[in-house]
Amino acid sequence: MAAKDAVRSTGGGAEAHFNRANALHAAGKLSEAAASYRSAAALAPQVAAIQINLGATLQLMGDHAAAVAALRRATALDPRSVLAQFNLGMSLEALGELSGAADAYETALRLDPNAAPVHVQLGLVRESQGRVEDAIQHYRRAAALDSGLAVAHNNLGAALRTAGKLEEAAAAYREAVRAAPDSAPVQANYGMALNELHRNAEALAAFERALAIDPELAEAHKGAALALLDERRVAESFAHFMRHAEIVYGAPGGRGDWTAPAADHKRKHDLEQLDYLIAAGVAPDAARAVKAALARGAAPGTAPPFHHIDAGARLAGPAIDPANIPAEVEARWLARDPKLLVIDNVLTPAALDALRRFCMGSTIWRHVNPEGYVAALPESGFAAPLIAQIATELAARFPGVFHEHRLTQCWAFKYDQRLRGTGSHADLAAVNVNIWITSEDANEEPEGGGLEVWNIPAPADWDFDKYNNDRQGIVDFLQRSGARSITVPYRANRAVIFDSDLFHRTAGVRFKPGYANRRINVTFLYGFREQDATPSSGAKW
Repeated sequence: MAAKDAVRSTGGGAEAHFNRANALHAAGKLSEAAASYRSAAALAPQVAAIQINLGATLQLMGDHAAAVAALRRATALDPRSVLAQFNLGMSLEALGELSGAADAYETALRLDPNAAPVHVQLGLVRESQGRVEDAIQHYRRAAALDSGLAVAHNNLGAALRTAGKLEEAAAAYREAVRAAPDSAPVQANYGMALNELHRNAEALAAFERALAIDPELAEAHKGAALALLDERRVAESFAHFMRHAEIVYGAPGGRGDWTAPAADHKRKHDLEQLDYLIAAGVAPDAARAVKAALARGAAPGTAPPFHHIDAGARLAGPAIDPANIPAEVEARWLARDPKLLVIDNVLTPAALDALRRFCMGSTIWRHVNPEGYVAALPESGFAAPLIAQIATELAARFPGVFHEHRLTQCWAFKYDQRLRGTGSHADLAAVNVNIWITSEDANEEPEGGGLEVWNIPAPADWDFDKYNNDRQGIVDFLQRSGARSITVPYRANRAVIFDSDLFHRTAGVRFKPGYANRRINVTFLYGFREQDATPSSGAKW
């Protein structure tokens, strides 16, 4: 029996309330519609359709707890209603009650095994529960039932990416594109899968299609940046990274993520930087607005969007100072085992000054690490033309060190003077370059404050999470191996170039207080661990 017929059969005034509620719902007057549905339900408590419509309205209002109550009444009145079970699952899922949501979706599928949207939602729940293979099966079933259901193909692609099945993921995304060719996010997702397969020309074409549809789609800019970086087109890549940062952090509705309540040192940094920008007259009005919001106790993500880049332009002259590059640097690299070089005054004075200004005045410090530093990544704006120039000139200046390795990642860390800095780790690269840029006057421990590097590389069978994050496991390994370390003292404008397989950590941070005295290191990674053309043997110094 249709909903209207079910209400009409009650023979009372419920039909008028129900019809009015439907009209109000269609007009977007959800609160009034819910009130009318409740009036209808009071007069006809035995009609499941009223409870189903009430539940759907409450869902749109975001009141999922009340929606669950209405939909449970609906399923009790009509246990065979697929719609009631489906909507019940949606609200339980929104409340984080995944087990209950899965039960509701499974009940709906027992009633109608061919309900493609239910398979999609159950797939989402299974992914959230870590049951990725189950999710894949539900997405496959939904896509087979409705080949034009783009969300089924798209979600299948995402689950297959999670499972590491990249070729199948690309095929699923291709079907999603076929079903929804005008969807920028679907085009971007397809590009991401192609990028992971290093099919960069196809990936770039997908990102270009996405950006033609929606030029403000941040993830498409990030994807294009990654594909271009894979193609060694660093300057073009960085332009897309910069646009990603502008959209995410500076556009109306941007994240505005200036602080995290669990990271006091991030909040301290942000307030110091805002004071610096106000005092320097750099976007002072915007800086004052953010500072006022933080003073009011604004929750993370609610401060006004503020994205500012200070300096960072490409230099007309060189960024790497040819006058300070030892002639025998490549011979030293080839002779050393393990491989570690120290080069002082690596940047030209103009490059050092511009890089300091960029790191001090640019609002790119969006990431926080509990070990005591904030980080700037390319996608948050650490991708200015100056950064691309330095990265490119480094590789060109030392071909015997970098071989054919391309730039794979870069970042900057800015440290809290009270905290310890990065712990022992190795990196997913072939060659690391660290450049320190804060004035030496800030360092209160002249023979420290730099980098401690061990002479034993990470074991070949350790995965990234093990050699990059397992601090205690690394310490135990180094002790068992009898590893020795060398400390490279901090010096402004000093570059430390070393085999990325070597474990390393910050050699203590004892810098003077004050924003201008925060220790800043800039890092460039080249190549990948398995591609290292001249690996360290692990011989001891």
